[in-house]
Amino acid sequence: MSRRRQYPTFPFVGVGILIKKDERYLMIKRAAEPDKGLWTVPGGLIEVGEKAADAAAREVLEETGLLVDVGERLGVVDKIVYDDEGKVLYHFIIMFYSATPVGGELQAMDDALDARWVTLEELQEYELSKSLVQIMNEIGLLNA
Repeated sequence: MSRRRQYPTFPFVGVGILIKKDERYLMIKRAAEPDKGLWTVPGGLIEVGEKAADAAAREVLEETGLLVDVGERLGVVDKIVYDDEGKVLYHFIIMFYSATPVGGELQAMDDALDARWVTLEELQEYELSKSLVQIMNEIGLLNA
């Protein structure tokens, strides 16, 4: 079976983590495709044998240096990106979780060009990934 992310033969399963501290949310600027240069939440693929919540905590640490307590699952988003010819370029199933920071120092690491805490009002100034906008709309944080 192929494990390539572009033009996959099966969907990849990943996590996205919405971390809230006071009235601000942690956003990262992606360093790699898909969504390179867009703002989103920390996240990544679940490894074989890894529970989804454990993957969420690991991805946050790898991308931001923060330790988190992973909370509830907020929802699931199908991220399917097509190329110009209509072929599936990327296909991810992303489970979004809430989390609370409990330690570490915030820094952009791994797949993050930048990381910062922003309010919901400030998010209007950021170019967000479509999957993040979708889940934030579904849970009532953004107005569609």
